[in-house]
Amino acid sequence: MALVRRTLAQVQRMKHRIDRGKIDATTEADIRRHMLADGQDPMGELAGFAPIVPPQLLRKRLGMTQAEFARALRIPLPTLRNWEQGRVLPDPAARSLLAIVARNPKAAFKALAA
Repeated sequence: MALVRRTLAQVQRMKHRIDRGKIDATTEADIRRHMLADGQDPMGELAGFAPIVPPQLLRKRLGMTQAEFARALRIPLPTLRNWEQGRVLPDPAARSLLAIVARNPKAAFKALAA
């Protein structure tokens, strides 16, 4: 595919295929109707979606420091800090661990301490 160079003036003179009036006239109901026609329900349940338990909220709910929480999870403290600061998302195994801890912290920490 060849690269075509154009000046700003050339681009501005081009006839565009976008109908701005039609876009501006589109309502939320129109968008929802189009999504339903495409087999998507914007108001429906998200299939296969599992929310990520925010590590910082979980840790604070348990009343633990970062160091205590990292030690209890058996992960490096910098990893926990990266999760909490949003630099890195927990991988799928870590998300599962956080979900287990959120549901039953005593049993999870007991199993991890063994």
